[in-house]
Amino acid sequence: KIILNLNIKVISMYFKQALFTKIFLCFVIINFTISCNSSYFKIPYKFKEVDITDVLIDSTLNIRTIEISGKIVYAASSLGEIYSFKENKSDIINVEQYSSFFDSIQYPNFRSMSVLENDVYAMTIGSPALLFKNGKVIYKETDDKVFYDSMDFWNKKEGLVVGDFMNGCISILITRDGGNSWNKLACDKFKTPLANEGFFAASDTNISIFENKVWIGSGGINSRVYFSPNKGQTWEIIDTPIIQGELTKGIYSIDFYDEKNGFAIGGDYTKPLENNSNKISTKDGGKTWSVVADNQNPGYRSCVRYFPNNLGNSLVAIGFNGIDISNDKGNSWKKISNESFYTLRFLNDSVAYAAGKGKISKLLFR
Repeated sequence: KIILNLNIKVISMYFKQALFTKIFLCFVIINFTISCNSSYFKIPYKFKEVDITDVLIDSTLNIRTIEISGKIVYAASSLGEIYSFKENKSDIINVEQYSSFFDSIQYPNFRSMSVLENDVYAMTIGSPALLFKNGKVIYKETDDKVFYDSMDFWNKKEGLVVGDFMNGCISILITRDGGNSWNKLACDKFKTPLANEGFFAASDTNISIFENKVWIGSGGINSRVYFSPNKGQTWEIIDTPIIQGELTKGIYSIDFYDEKNGFAIGGDYTKPLENNSNKISTKDGGKTWSVVADNQNPGYRSCVRYFPNNLGNSLVAIGFNGIDISNDKGNSWKKISNESFYTLRFLNDSVAYAAGKGKISKLLFR
């Protein structure tokens, strides 16, 4: 009986251990399968070249803002026109004219826009500054110093427009009702406003939004990052090491891949070949910034974007003297084209649309 009881206990322990082992192995296999499909096991793709197909050619165009909504591409020009066309088709499906708001000589100069489903927003730069929603003026500001540079939205209801320093601080307009009304933030929202600080209306990309957060890159005499963690309710202003001190220097474009990793580029558009201190990156959500690829190309660029879904590893930078890519988070760069553009937006992981002087083009990165 004693031997039998011992054998039963041994057999029971064996089966318990075997069952535990099976459960453990199943857990490992399931966890490994899930992990293999996650970013931990994903190998970033290294982009090496680009194929460029012109979609619209018009020597009178000067386009510094372009947006993609679904499969529709939108672009706004300095002549007060907004173009839209279907992806993969070069025929223009709509051109809206806004010149009727002005006399026959002056046209609204669009430098920023946003598209949310069926709503198209466009903002003119100097006085009178007009903000259009679907062709209707919903905000107007008249002042000799008014100059609005860029626009972006957190969601369908909440967005912001950013403008230069005037009346004691930078200009930020906020909407909380889907763009039907806009309110200008009071200067007491910003603790350390600096005169002569502004933004560049070069590509409509000096605002970057991730979830509820927003980062805005300023330029000119001072070049800093304005950060809000809560959709513009409170603000922190962060110094950066990017080149600054003159009206033409500073951050021209900023982009965040996630809440921690961001990149900003700029320089001096009057000296486009200079490449010292014109590229900076952050790994801590913009709290601190470091100069990268110093004294290495590219020089001045007006727009930088992360490649979507590539672990923040690859970036593209464009400007009026070429296109460059990085496959190591911006630490080194390779020029892949001499084509001139001002701004760019991605359609998917490898296809983007770019706009510049006289053209809109489709870019396929490989």
